[in-house]
This record gives sequence, structure tokens and C-alpha cells, in this order.
Amino acid sequence: MKKFFLLLPFFLSLSLKSQACDICGCFMGITPYDNQSGVSIMHRYRIFNGYRQLGQTPQFFPDGVRPFFPAHLNNDTGYEHSHKGDPNDYEAFRVIEVRGKYFLSQRVELNAFVPYVMNTSQINGKQLNASGIGDVTVFAGYHLIRNIETAGVQSRLIVGGGLKLPTGNFQRVNQDGKRYPLLNQVGTGTTDGFVYANYIGSWRSLGLSVNSSYRVASRNRFENSIAPSTTTFASLFYRLPLGQNWQVYPSAQFFYEKTDGEELEGRLTGEHEMNNALLGPGLDVYYKNFSLNTSMQFPVYTAMTDHPASAGRFVLAVGYSFKQTKYLLKRKQE
Repeated sequence: MKKFFLLLPFFLSLSLKSQACDICGCFMGITPYDNQSGVSIMHRYRIFNGYRQLGQTPQFFPDGVRPFFPAHLNNDTGYEHSHKGDPNDYEAFRVIEVRGKYFLSQRVELNAFVPYVMNTSQINGKQLNASGIGDVTVFAGYHLIRNIETAGVQSRLIVGGGLKLPTGNFQRVNQDGKRYPLLNQVGTGTTDGFVYANYIGSWRSLGLSVNSSYRVASRNRFENSIAPSTTTFASLFYRLPLGQNWQVYPSAQFFYEKTDGEELEGRLTGEHEMNNALLGPGLDVYYKNFSLNTSMQFPVYTAMTDHPASAGRFVLAVGYSFKQTKYLLKRKQE
């Protein structure tokens, strides 16, 4: 197969940690479907626990945590967001996201992501759960470099940008009428703009992709927002063709995120500042037009904060790509 090695661009709706630390969430792995529109469902799990300044070791699956669905929903009895060093504290962020991708031409693509968010925060033995439709993301990408026909060597550069829209609820309150922390809301109430660049290069079956993004956010009605954030994702992958219909892509994936955290009235609050690097394996499997994408990353560097530390993330996705041969925009000679 001559046409392959396309990475779906990356960005997801941001909801503080479930956003700023998962900017790469819409990255779907290495796919052989070049210029193919498609649909997919993705599940993401991100976990924070253990206070590093107290010598506590983060756990990927701390006691009581369910990686796919929380044990309870909309329970806030006695919860107070106050970090005191309890080793059983954790913050778990789960997203099930429906994604659509459509190529207007061989070089122009449109994407839309609709997330269902499930956040859990356990602090000092009390737990808060919130779930619901999150912030929808829409963006477009242009394939600036599209060298996919050269024997043995492939390269692609995609640049683009988009918006994260304030469709999720960001005004939930507890039984006393106190608003949930922004971290635990399913939406942010902000309109965020972002730009990204995604380069993929390969030689025969060996390839490397590098993705970087930059995001800025508006303020919501409570004057809350997130400081500008950056994310970089790199993947070293290898293509293993298994017969006519199967292809397998094992990979090593690196993920870096940085943000100065929450802002109130344009000033940093010191809450949820992040400077993390994660590393781990990935495996993408393709059968005809169907795909299964998996990845898992663990921390290799975490800056010291007074919040639970990053303990890792994993992604599981299934998708279907259409055999697109016609485009809405007039096809030009590529």
C-alpha cells in the first residue's frame, strides 16, 4: 500500500486537567487511511494522585478508582477542595468522545469532537463526581506537505487551528449553593482558540511523528480561565503488514504538557499549574477500514506542586474510515 501514515490531528475539549493535560487527546494513532473521512469513538483516562513533596508515589490505579466509569455520579456530600496531603486523594478524568473527520479536498480536512465527561475528585476522604456533555471542539487542517508517493520515503506536514466551544455546563453547585471548582466542572464556559502543526516522516516501515499545539482561552462569566498552554507529542512507530487486510503499528510515545494553571480576573491563582512529561507504548491495529488504537503513558518528569501528581494516562479508540474518492472542493493536481 503506497498511501499510508496519516495522523489525525490533535486537540480535545479542555476542562482544566482533563483539557490542559490532554490536548493531545484527539490524536488517534498512526493510520494507513490516507485522505479518508471517518468516524470514531475514543475513551481517555487520566489520573493524578500522590503528593510528591511528601514523598508519596503516584499510582496508575489507586484504590477505589474505576478507569472507565465513576462509582457514583453527582455526589458532593461533605466534599471540600482543600489539599492536606492525604495519600488517598486522587483526581480522575474520563472522557468518551465521538469524533468525525471529513476531507473537503485531498489537502483540507474538517474535524468535530463531542465529549461526554466523567470527572472524579477525592479529597480528604470525601468525593465529588460530575458527568455530562463537555465542550465541543471544531477545527480544520491543511496538508501543507503531502509527499506520499515517493518509494521508501514518506512525509507530511499538517497545519491548522480551531475552537473549543463553551457547550459544557460550568455552573454546577453543591447542596449549599457553592459552585464546584473549575477543575470538576464538565465544561469551562470559555471559548478557546488553538493552532497546531503535525509532521510525519517515514523511511520504509520506520516512522516518526511530532505534533505541537498552542492554546489561549477567553474568560467565563466568573472571570475564570486557563493560562496559555502548550503540548508536544512525539511517536516513533514501525509498520508491520500482516497479510492483505491487516496492519499493526507498535510505537513508543512521548507526551509533554505545560500551563501556568488557572487564572481569575486575568491573574494566576497558583492552582493546577502543570509541567509534565510522559512516556509509554502504543499499539494500533487496522483491519480493512476498521481501526483499534491504544496507548498508555507514564510520567518521566513531573514538576513539584502541592496538588496530586500526574500518574499516567491511557487511550482506547475504535474507528471506521470511508473509502472517499470524491471531494466537495474542486480537485487540483497534487
